[in-house]
Amino acid sequence: QVQLKESGGGLVQAGASLRLSCADSGRSRSVYTMAWFRQTPGKEREFVAAINWSGGNVDYADSVKGRFTISRDNGQNTVYLRMNSLKPEDTAVYYCAASGWGRTEHDYGYWGQGTQVTVSS
Repeated sequence: QVQLKESGGGLVQAGASLRLSCADSGRSRSVYTMAWFRQTPGKEREFVAAINWSGGNVDYADSVKGRFTISRDNGQNTVYLRMNSLKPEDTAVYYCAASGWGRTEHDYGYWGQGTQVTVSS
């Protein structure tokens, strides 16, 4: 069983940084591919970044490449998203996902509840 919980969201000014965390508190001993998506009202969930089980393969959306960094600590069952140079258009609810690989939400089987990130101009 996989249980994902995000944390680290908040309200920041443009140009600031945040680090999101996603912890898997489930009983599964498997190590999954993990990803971050984001969603704004009225829009579909948008792929942000993904990392494979070892951390050796990562993928980023063009909109965040060079500003965001995804990483993981398998010992802590946690994946991180370091977000630098935040822009108002990064404002969204950020979701953690597990068990899949791809850039659509249908590629993943497990989801967290989301954490709000708001970037003011």
